[in-house]
Amino acid sequence: MTPLGPNIADKGSAWYRFTVNTFDSADGQRHYKVWTAVPRNPAPANGYAVLYMLDGNAVMNHLSEALLQKLAAGNPPVLVAVGYQTPLPFDLAARTLDYTPPQQMQDRRGRPAGGSAAFRQLLEQTIAPRAEQNLPIDAQQRALWGHSYGGLFVLDSYLTSGFFQRYFAASPSLRGDATLLQQMAAVTPTSFKQKQLVLMEGNGESRSGVSDVLSRIRTTLDGMQENGLAARFQLFPGLSHGQMFPASLESALSAMAEDGAPSRAPDE
Repeated sequence: MTPLGPNIADKGSAWYRFTVNTFDSADGQRHYKVWTAVPRNPAPANGYAVLYMLDGNAVMNHLSEALLQKLAAGNPPVLVAVGYQTPLPFDLAARTLDYTPPQQMQDRRGRPAGGSAAFRQLLEQTIAPRAEQNLPIDAQQRALWGHSYGGLFVLDSYLTSGFFQRYFAASPSLRGDATLLQQMAAVTPTSFKQKQLVLMEGNGESRSGVSDVLSRIRTTLDGMQENGLAARFQLFPGLSHGQMFPASLESALSAMAEDGAPSRAPDE
């Protein structure tokens, strides 16, 4: 991987104010860098919506002034990019451990996995309170986005946590493991009525088993809808797994900023 250059937080934005904080895992083995971006627009009456985004280094590399301007024309959310203290777009070993559910002890490359519960505790109890400190936040519009292993973490969080209300899972790395899909199919409206789930996938890959996984995902989401849950499948025709990262991120950002009125560039 190629080291990343300066991002929008380094360059500055007319639409958002950025701050950066660092954190360590409970065992001291993983080190996080978290960017918080607050709209310069005044907060709505109910407070800002907030979107937490995994793989924060790669997210920050994708955010641009043009994209932030587009968000500011609606109802711009607070953005929290949760990354690692690395110059690279991804910390492969750390994200493998942090984003995968407990039943997965190793990934296909033998990297330690299954640490999602510990990372979720850090995210909800330490990172989020710091990111939201002194900000008017609408707790009913707190959202989580992740891609690949990050998408897996989003689904795992949907099933196990009540901290977020909106979940955007992009190309989750299910790889034939039906456990999470089975758990999702068993969800009842009584305990999940406040949650919204969007599962985003591309169909631009021809690898063996991909179409079968897509079919099972679509069937699961259709069944959840029929049971009265706010869950839907969103297809991105022709996009590969890698192409889904920026496409799904922009889709989630747009969804969070919808229903707002256009605004001018705020004064400094």
